[in-house]
Amino acid sequence: MKEKLLTFIYDHQLLKKNKTVLVGVSGGPDSMALLHFFHEIKEEWNITVIALTIDHQLRGEESNQDVQYVKEVCKKWKIPHVSIQVNVKSYRAKKKVSTQVAARTLRYDAFKEQMKIHHGDYLALGHHGDDQIETLVMSLVRTTNLSSLTGIPFKRKFVTGEIIRPLLCVTKHEIEDYCVKHHLQPRIDSTNLDTYYTRNYVRAHIVPKLKKRNHNLHMTVQRLSESLQEDEEYLMEQAKQVVKKTARFDEQQKKASISAKELRSYAVSLQRRAYRLTLDYLYDELPDSLSYMHERIFLSLLSEQMGNQIIHFPKGLHIEKSYDNIFFYFFEKNRIVEKSFHQIMTAIPQSINLPNGAVFSVSYIDVKNAKEKESDPYTYICSKEQIALPIHIRTRRDGDRMRYKGLRGTKKIKDILIDAKVPRHLRDHTYIVADDSDEIFWLIGLRKNMDHCTMSDGTYVLFEYKT
Repeated sequence: MKEKLLTFIYDHQLLKKNKTVLVGVSGGPDSMALLHFFHEIKEEWNITVIALTIDHQLRGEESNQDVQYVKEVCKKWKIPHVSIQVNVKSYRAKKKVSTQVAARTLRYDAFKEQMKIHHGDYLALGHHGDDQIETLVMSLVRTTNLSSLTGIPFKRKFVTGEIIRPLLCVTKHEIEDYCVKHHLQPRIDSTNLDTYYTRNYVRAHIVPKLKKRNHNLHMTVQRLSESLQEDEEYLMEQAKQVVKKTARFDEQQKKASISAKELRSYAVSLQRRAYRLTLDYLYDELPDSLSYMHERIFLSLLSEQMGNQIIHFPKGLHIEKSYDNIFFYFFEKNRIVEKSFHQIMTAIPQSINLPNGAVFSVSYIDVKNAKEKESDPYTYICSKEQIALPIHIRTRRDGDRMRYKGLRGTKKIKDILIDAKVPRHLRDHTYIVADDSDEIFWLIGLRKNMDHCTMSDGTYVLFEYKT
């Protein structure tokens, strides 16, 4: 088995000499064989080996004995050993997740911390060829995404270095034979025999039958996994470029927008991955309740035939199709102004901070500078004699109307916003400016009532909206 592992390491460039390797060791056959392998090559490769044992505190005294066993073996082999206790039960209750999810999250958090402490180059884990088969079978049952069928990666970036899995080229049986050959007496986790858990059921009842048909199934699955990983890596790189071209992100507000027209021009496989990359950006942790149906809904929104609508996703994420744009935003985070916002400005100069973070100011300006700014949609200029103080800045009200150049009579603010294709979720966050007679002379960023804008010599008032 040693030669198989070395060949796999060389072929996949899993390890370099003169590095620090942290090994996850539970005390079971897989991790003990892995630790022994690194113990055997550490002089030749001039590597520093450190054993890490994570105690999930789920099996009482049995867990304590596992830790003690690993500690004694490491002492015998002169390998530094670190044991970390994590409270899976508490985390599970707090986060409302399964035992397996809680254990995995806390385990990898502990690994991250130890990689930083020891400046680790590699974290070696004991997943083997049968684990790869189990993972593929479980993915076939659970998922519809090709990316989820890529299986367990033989290496991936992790904190200060990489996670590597040299045992993916060998079977559970080969590992057990290795333990016997080298007089290892690993611990057996009794929970691995409980077929209530899906993985244990697949391990006990499905994988053995598949391996009867193909004794080298683990290598077939490994090659399939590597091919799929290579394809997926390429497609994801292409999708990242698509996202750069079609999407806009607001990190502070945790929101995004995508041009449906632009995204439609790319292959569906890239559309799917652009969608997933966007969700990865927005969610701190993807909800378990996200499903293939959510992806189908998103893809349907891209269609030209699909009208404006809002779709509710898990954890308060809204996805809104507005004309030919798709907006992603969390409802609570993006309620940036109240519908009843109204502030009065009684003096010039003066400035106020608006609820959305913008600054609205009023000041005096001479005619020369006024002419330079009059075309800016975020400035409004008028003669001081043409405005009746105080000035009102507010959000729209039902029935609001205004006049502007080229329009006979007045038009509803609501209709102006619709004509301008302002997304529904932003319409109540658009400010209007009116004088004390309640005549609206500026719908900020969109329309200006030019009746107040006669330009001649004199002093002018400059209204500015700055984000």
